[in-house]
Amino acid sequence: MNDQEPKSFEGFVAGIIKAVLGPTNTGKTHYAVERMLAYASGMMGFPLRLLAREVYDRVVAVKGKNQVALLTGEERIVPKGARYFLCTAEAMPRIKTVDFVAIDEIQMAADPQRGHVFTEHLLHSRGTFETLFLGASTMRPLISRLIPGVEIVSRERFSTLKHIKPAKLSRLPRRSAIVAFSASDVYGMAELMRRQKGGAALVMGALSPRTRNAQVEMYQSGEVDHLIATDAIGMGLNLDVTHVSFASLRKFDGRTFRDLTAAEAAQIAGRAGRYQTDGTFSTLGGGDGDAMDPLMISQIEEHQFDPVKTIFWRNHRLDFSSIGALIRSLELPAQQNGLHRVRDSLDQLVLGTFASDTQIRDMATTKEDVLRLWDICQIPDFRKLSYEDHVGLLKRIYHDLSGPSGTISHDFIVRQVKHLDNVHGDIDTLAGRIASIRMWTYVSHRKGWLSDGAHWAHVTRSVEDRLSDALHERLIQRFVDRRTAVLMRSLRQRDALSVSIDSDTNQVSVEGHEIGELNGFSFRVDASGAPDEQKTLQAAAESALQIELTRRAKLFANVGYKTLEFSFSEGLAHPKLMWEGAAIATVHDSGALFAPRIKLVQNSLLQGESADLVREKAQEWLDSRIAEKLEPLIKLAQELNGEIEVPEGTAALSGLVRGVAYRLLEHYGVMPRSLVDSDLRQIDQDSRKGLRRFGIRIGASSLYIPIVMKPHATELRLMMWAMAGKKTALPAIPTPGMVWVETDTSAPQEFYELAGFQVTGKKAVRMDMLERLSDAVRPLGQAGGWFEVTPEIMGLVGLSGEDFAEVMTSAGYKHEIRKVSATPVVVVAEPVAEAAEDAAQDDTSSNEAPAEEAVAPTAEITADTVPDAVVEIAAVTETEEAEAPAEMEASAPTEETSSDEELVERYFFTWAPKRKQPNRPQPANRGAKRPEKANRRPAKKVGARPNAERVHSARPPKKEKPVDPDSPFAALAGLKDALSKKK
Repeated sequence: MNDQEPKSFEGFVAGIIKAVLGPTNTGKTHYAVERMLAYASGMMGFPLRLLAREVYDRVVAVKGKNQVALLTGEERIVPKGARYFLCTAEAMPRIKTVDFVAIDEIQMAADPQRGHVFTEHLLHSRGTFETLFLGASTMRPLISRLIPGVEIVSRERFSTLKHIKPAKLSRLPRRSAIVAFSASDVYGMAELMRRQKGGAALVMGALSPRTRNAQVEMYQSGEVDHLIATDAIGMGLNLDVTHVSFASLRKFDGRTFRDLTAAEAAQIAGRAGRYQTDGTFSTLGGGDGDAMDPLMISQIEEHQFDPVKTIFWRNHRLDFSSIGALIRSLELPAQQNGLHRVRDSLDQLVLGTFASDTQIRDMATTKEDVLRLWDICQIPDFRKLSYEDHVGLLKRIYHDLSGPSGTISHDFIVRQVKHLDNVHGDIDTLAGRIASIRMWTYVSHRKGWLSDGAHWAHVTRSVEDRLSDALHERLIQRFVDRRTAVLMRSLRQRDALSVSIDSDTNQVSVEGHEIGELNGFSFRVDASGAPDEQKTLQAAAESALQIELTRRAKLFANVGYKTLEFSFSEGLAHPKLMWEGAAIATVHDSGALFAPRIKLVQNSLLQGESADLVREKAQEWLDSRIAEKLEPLIKLAQELNGEIEVPEGTAALSGLVRGVAYRLLEHYGVMPRSLVDSDLRQIDQDSRKGLRRFGIRIGASSLYIPIVMKPHATELRLMMWAMAGKKTALPAIPTPGMVWVETDTSAPQEFYELAGFQVTGKKAVRMDMLERLSDAVRPLGQAGGWFEVTPEIMGLVGLSGEDFAEVMTSAGYKHEIRKVSATPVVVVAEPVAEAAEDAAQDDTSSNEAPAEEAVAPTAEITADTVPDAVVEIAAVTETEEAEAPAEMEASAPTEETSSDEELVERYFFTWAPKRKQPNRPQPANRGAKRPEKANRRPAKKVGARPNAERVHSARPPKKEKPVDPDSPFAALAGLKDALSKKK
């Protein structure tokens, strides 16, 4: 503070004294600077070092560094021959004679903590030719009374200031300042703003000038659009702010929490709108803050406030003869109305504490000692740790200064500064170190306190700069998302953005910042951000990626759509179309048979013509695929609906045949025979030709079209069935080539039927293989006796044991388990399983199971198309039992075996239909005794059990009955005749 006892300006003949009063944005500070520069010398006092630094930079730009000085508590730049002094109010020299003096924000005289400093300048600081007091209009009556003859100049605001409806943080307009009254509130809102808007700049009185300037520059340059600040911005800082939002209307004034006055709120709100740009203000909506009182709103808008009636004062004629005398002089009451003596200021409290300390009282015996003690008491508590800690540090300083060297210990300050010279740590840690180093910077500027004050002023300033830079970076890391900020700024400018997409990872980078991943035509936002931040990135992507999306849409329409695939990751009822591994569309039921519709995925970024192009091409692909894979069904539907004409010379679908065709169409080309069995019995062979035209096979247990049972066709049928019935929680589609699958009890049986399988207990067997099995075992069960099947026959369905028995049961047979000799039973010479093995192999040319290939009903049956086992069974059928080889009879299993033979359990079957056999014409000799043949074997065989039931290993003698031309046996008989002729 004072380097020597202050001198009064009393008796000094001053020039013009003016009070330039008015609301914010009236150009008062600018006017004062211009007036000062018109003189050969001048001095201005400001309430904040930030404001002093800002004006200092402006004056340096005009007059040069050599003519301009900066004096604050922590900075002292005084070039030799300096003529213009920019200072904080506390640091203004009291003995300097200059042509011009100005005190800014003179209404600060009403502040309980610092008001007495401004009051002292109001009463005693004068320029040789001109003195200006700049401030609010509320000071007019008091200034007029305290300074007789003062000229009052009122200035009107350049722009209007209006209250608007409170808005949430996320909806605040650009270039807004949010004002809070605590560091925790400032940090909290800055964090929210980072998530929602990309970040904000911070301005607080506790920041060093370097940090504050870096933050303000970030805001002024447009890198961020919002400013979070304390009421420090209300003190003349010129910022490009269009709206001020109050997070709260209460503040802690150093002693207690209280409501803001209308004048204080106006001082802060007045930062909105610079020069002729109008400004707005409001409270922050959507929070717990109170709404602004209508009366306060009216006062702020009209700039009408209650006048200041009292300002704080302290005697400036101090008595340094002793500590007691100093205290008494400080406690002298004011002699003028409107002045109120300051109480409980920090420096006076510290002085009182020292006065009660016997050791210090004994040391401060001279005027110089007391003056030194008072200067130490006036060291600001930058750290704000505790009163006791602050007093303890000041006591240590006083002891050093009162010691033999008369300076602060070199080792002590080295330790203090070294401890603080550390740029690591979080925001609070760095802010604490800056506050501590500011105190030592303040000490280094006190004349004679350090052995090398200039050196330590340089060192502490360097440390403060490093800490300030580190703090600025931490603030950016925590409260600014540069990626989002860049995108938001680019979107506003509507310029072409620099977009890059990694071909390997599909990562999208805009202006060098990764924002997410582009899959197909959908953009997946980086999930590391908050929801509000993701919305911002999504909006940025929609703008930045339009060129790339248009290119991809054209590529898709030309050739890309040909590589589309289905995905059933969310079930058959919710299919998706995949392109290059990404979902681009969803398939939906339209209500029409075989005509599902396409919709682009919800998060697709495609717009306008590009969206229509992709959707139309995807629909074209789906329609073509259905028409190709389900061709017989499509033609059947068209003929039934009269859309195509029946070819000449072919049987039309009419009567019961038409009904069967409709039922088959409703079941997507595959259904159990039991649903139409009664109708089929009444349809003659000629009428059935109408069904054969479409490749429909009528089996013993099912009706199906082999072509539509291929994998891709099955996929389409199951998809359309599930969508139409809104079927959920269905099993996966059976793997192509599988002969049987495990059944899921929770799945409807219709699912397996549409997949081409028939449920037979715990297993579901493929329908075509089940028909082959029925054809293979039918000859063995025609005689009504018990028979055993070979492993080759079981191989048709790939099952054995109990599973195979369940299959036979579903086909109309019953079974029992017998213990017989382990000697294998030889029934046929050729392996029947070759048919199943051929059917299960994959077709390498089409990637589909050849077992699903349709054999046209009119195709010629040759020896290559019939399993050898069936041919041999047919051959044995046409002969009598005497033709069976002797070794077959010898190996027929019996229930009694030698005790030396190993017994095993085997399954035996007999025909036991559950339904009534249809009425068929009976042969004329039904019931007649079968004639004996000359070569019939004796009934009793060697080693056979008397009266034992005979086990048949071949088909019994054929009974006379009408021949069904559609049966496989008619085809086998024709094949036999052909083979006989060749012989």
